Amino acid sequence: MTGTLTLRPYQTEAIDRLIGSWRSGTGNRLAVVLPTGAGKTVVLSHLIARFGHRALVIAHRDELIQQAAAKIRAIAPHLKVGIVKAGRNEHRGVDVVVASIQTLASLRRRAPITGIGLVVVDECHHAAADTYMTVLEHFGAWAGVPVAGFTATMTRTDGGLADVWQDIVFKLDILDLMKTGHLVNVRGKRVVVDGLDLDSVKTRGGDLQDGQLGQAMETSGAALVVADAYAEHAADRAGVVFAPTVATARSMADVLTARGIPAAAVWGDMAAEDRQSVLQRYKDGSLQVLTNCSVLTEGWDAPRASCAVIARPTKSVGLYVQMVGRVLRPYAGKADALVLDVVGSSTRHKLASIVDLTERAVAELRSDQSLIEAADAETDVPVPGGRALAVRWEDIDLFHTSRIRWLRTAGGTWFIPAGAAYYFLIPGAVPGRFRIRRWAADTGARPPARDIEVPQHEAMRWAEIGATRTDGRALAMRSSAWRGRPASARQLGMARHRKIRIRPGSTAGEVSDALDIVQASIVLDPWVAAALAPAAA
Repeated sequence: MTGTLTLRPYQTEAIDRLIGSWRSGTGNRLAVVLPTGAGKTVVLSHLIARFGHRALVIAHRDELIQQAAAKIRAIAPHLKVGIVKAGRNEHRGVDVVVASIQTLASLRRRAPITGIGLVVVDECHHAAADTYMTVLEHFGAWAGVPVAGFTATMTRTDGGLADVWQDIVFKLDILDLMKTGHLVNVRGKRVVVDGLDLDSVKTRGGDLQDGQLGQAMETSGAALVVADAYAEHAADRAGVVFAPTVATARSMADVLTARGIPAAAVWGDMAAEDRQSVLQRYKDGSLQVLTNCSVLTEGWDAPRASCAVIARPTKSVGLYVQMVGRVLRPYAGKADALVLDVVGSSTRHKLASIVDLTERAVAELRSDQSLIEAADAETDVPVPGGRALAVRWEDIDLFHTSRIRWLRTAGGTWFIPAGAAYYFLIPGAVPGRFRIRRWAADTGARPPARDIEVPQHEAMRWAEIGATRTDGRALAMRSSAWRGRPASARQLGMARHRKIRIRPGSTAGEVSDALDIVQASIVLDPWVAAALAPAAA
């Protein structure tokens, strides 16, 4: 018996994929990726009701815990739901336990929770953390107990997720939800802050360091620029500002208010009652804008919000998707959402932007374009004579701005090194189009299941997706911290053995690239030459 919240077709498919995979034995630790607004809490609630085993739901924030418990009670009123967190310990005699990961980290608190036949992890992109690994192991995740993870994005800068999740059994692109009206369309504008030097900001864990970024924002007077931009482009919109530090969140709220836009800040260490008071003022409309530091990226729902100010420039696609996702839910009278991307000068940081919301190949938006319009325009352009030319892209820019490490063999073949495997592109019969191949010692070069010629940017994207899904643990991201460290004695010895000339002071990443290029050239160049020979004859 379930409540009145019926499932959309894609939600039913996600549940079918999970249960079908568990029953077929293809894996027990499976993930579902649904954009913000796709109803993941509805899906996990129906999954629990349908699967029929005692369930444990794990979340990392109080808002997520309360949302999950309320939704399960609404959808499956016949199930008894208890909460385990802080002073609450409602695990006896209930069908579903919704618990905080912080509380479950204590063996004393998790040990009495027994008989769990299904584990659900909300915001499962956090699951590579040691605490999650310990808790999941305790409840049988590596002993066959079905585990379902739900998130809007399966990226994490410190890696390790492949150690937890065996497969992503269902993934929905944000564009699909926009085109069906389940999310609103989105437009974007760049807010350029003169004097904001992002190249001076160091990175930590693959992203811009919060403290230094906050200082750079303060020094450059970004708050004034943001307030002016909001007044110009979003004066009639309710919005949310994402800031790198508490100080920048508070200063932006003050400047917005002084500009005639009622705003207030919330942050993690704020007293709970004060934070709830601010959130309620926003909900009832007495505040137009909320500014925040690391609080509203997950588990916060405010459908009336239609403007997101990304005053926390980020290299993390996952974080960017979470921030923008807060303003994409439909609401009465809400035609679309607006994203104001705060940017400065940068030549070495590849920052996330609106096009990163989708995995489809989309060029940067023009100032007058929405995401849907840009995606629809990303097609082949017909030219006289009936020949089709792909939309032009710069080779070097594409490969060098990707977050995944692309290298080029001596023969000119672009490839991704993935441990003992290589993903590489070979030219197709139509100029500007490519096919994808994966090479491994035991299989040789193999095509994907759907072997078609696609434009270069699509080929890159599909190669990166395939490499991430199949060989994710072996991938080296450009932002990996180890790449900036000094080359090891072992690396230098291997380079000498292969007669590779290494410049003094080379980093571990540079030497690793040199070794990969030599090995890939030996393996891939002859294969590519042979594969293209018939076409050249």
